[in-house]
Amino acid sequence: MTSDPKYAFLAAIEKNHGRQLRRFLSVRMRNAAADVPDLVQEIFLRLLRVKNQETIRNPRAYLFTVASHVLHQYALRRTVTPECVEIADVVSELQSVPDTDPLLQAEFDQAFERIGHSLRALSPGAYATLMLHRCYGLSLKEISRRLNVSEVTAKRYLARALEFIDRQVTQGREEET
Repeated sequence: MTSDPKYAFLAAIEKNHGRQLRRFLSVRMRNAAADVPDLVQEIFLRLLRVKNQETIRNPRAYLFTVASHVLHQYALRRTVTPECVEIADVVSELQSVPDTDPLLQAEFDQAFERIGHSLRALSPGAYATLMLHRCYGLSLKEISRRLNVSEVTAKRYLARALEFIDRQVTQGREEET
């Protein structure tokens, strides 16, 4: 595999600077040290995409520049991750409409459909995760396999969907008053 110049370049970078890179990331990610291997992989994938690796004058400096960018993007992603919302709370609020009044049930169905369309437009992954979880009873592990995403991503999708629904329900109540 190291006969290909791209892989030889990566092997040399790993050999010469791999330990320093992991230390660099570990120091900056004390609270999320478990994510260091994923970030190292992302860094090496980015290095693999470089067209003319031979034009890099200082591989160490380039490596740490890429690592800084990956860390920055990681931090940005973590700040926009939605808060966890208890699914039981949201579902109980959505199911609080009595079945006996057909008019109320029709309004509830229309509101739920509107929320579903809005959620699907906002985040198809979140919509799919919510439907697979609530309608088909799939676990996050099963959902991650079906959607070809990590379990963490499936969990984020579900949290995003529940947060979205919670906001919509809260806004609906505020509009009524």
